[in-house]
Amino acid sequence: MRVLVRIALWTWFIVAIVVGRLELLARLPAAATQGVLAVLTVLVLATCFGIPAVRTWLQALDVRALVLVHVSRFVGGYFLFLYHRGALPYAFAVPGGWGDILVAFLALLVVLVPMRAGIRRHAYVIWNTFGLVDILLVVAIATRIGFSHPWQLRALQVLPLSILPTFLVPLIIATHVIIFVRLGREAPETTPPV
Repeated sequence: MRVLVRIALWTWFIVAIVVGRLELLARLPAAATQGVLAVLTVLVLATCFGIPAVRTWLQALDVRALVLVHVSRFVGGYFLFLYHRGALPYAFAVPGGWGDILVAFLALLVVLVPMRAGIRRHAYVIWNTFGLVDILLVVAIATRIGFSHPWQLRALQVLPLSILPTFLVPLIIATHVIIFVRLGREAPETTPPV
């Protein structure tokens, strides 16, 4: 199953690159980018929870692997860079950038700092809650700006940032949901120690 998941993820990533290269998001109405993001997130979650083999594989996967996906959120530094160059608005880039940087840094901490299993479980819950709220707020801000001033988010419709709505953000939201489900099913004393 691991090989099939890797093939699916790489295929999806390559398709996201092609979509960005062809600037397909830029050809769609402003609201369509958020629609694409929502549909992809639902498809990922439907696959993860609707296909028994994938669900079983995810249940056996170390939670740390799911948390480490969020190290990719150091991309927030690029948001800040683009804001300083005038390519992204403050309302999106600064809160989104700093929020993502903090979530990525905290992901490293909850995975790498030695903790007892019960404490680590609480750290996962706190980190996951903060991370999910952060990404949903960033999506909401992008939606608001996309409807009122769509040209301000042009950078999110072309490479390299078009990878965010077409690949990374749906994956990030899905992993947050998966982590919550995993933590909810595991009793605190059965959470594997690190």
